Amino acid sequence: MFFEKYRKKEDGTIRFYDLNSTRTKILCIIIFILCIGIIIVALFPPVWVFLASFKDIKEFRRNPTILPQKFDLQVFIKTWNDLKFVKYYVNSFISVLGSVISAVIFNGLLAYGLAILKPKGHKIVYGLVMWSLLIPATTSIVALFVNINKIGLNQSFIPLWLALGANAFYVVLFKQFFEGLPREIVEAAKLDGCGYLQTFLRIILPLSKSIVMVVVIFAINAAWSDFLLPYLLLNGSGKETVMVRLFMFRTSNATDVEVLRAVAFSIVPPIILFTVFQKQITAGAAAGALKG
Repeated sequence: MFFEKYRKKEDGTIRFYDLNSTRTKILCIIIFILCIGIIIVALFPPVWVFLASFKDIKEFRRNPTILPQKFDLQVFIKTWNDLKFVKYYVNSFISVLGSVISAVIFNGLLAYGLAILKPKGHKIVYGLVMWSLLIPATTSIVALFVNINKIGLNQSFIPLWLALGANAFYVVLFKQFFEGLPREIVEAAKLDGCGYLQTFLRIILPLSKSIVMVVVIFAINAAWSDFLLPYLLLNGSGKETVMVRLFMFRTSNATDVEVLRAVAFSIVPPIILFTVFQKQITAGAAAGALKG
């Protein structure tokens, strides 16, 4: 009964006829056990944070068990109101929204030029894009921060938006996907009088919904989880994001349990995002993966 679902399986490495071998059955069971173990290890930290958040400070320090004595959602509501988390959620959503738009438009436009238009010198530009992947982002944070201050964009969301609008990884994903699109459609758009920008907005992007969805999800997760640049630019401006607010707890009067509840608030959106769109993430990433 355990292997009956393989009768209708049409993809993957293991097919139903492979299970005639006892060795394959044992290997399949071992793989399942390993996967269950990985799931448990991956889920334990957020589950522990969530359950520990129901405890008060005395129970948290004295009771070593993972389960709280009682489940009372009012403690979460109280912490949410006391720490004024609505403000930081709104700031984070503003940062995420602008970052997503910039990630799709600017990286998509560059990839469109490299994959479709291919102007003179496009190989050099693409080489620089690939070379930039080798440079850790933190090595340029000082120069970036100094230049942002010089042009007067500090304490603003704009640098956070543009940071994801110049992401080499997204450019590579877009470029590889655009190169697989039918060239006849682009040529037909030219014959109909579409300009380069119109072709990108009306033809290329609608045909690239899968890879756009992948970039959107990656950009949301990156913008929501980013700490260093928002902390440098927004600290003290009243526009702090959720991650910056979490760091500020070290100098606040919040208890350990309140900090755990704040952490729980911060990890809920990425968990929901991945749970809802996990198929799009894996399918789209495979469609836009680097070609060998």
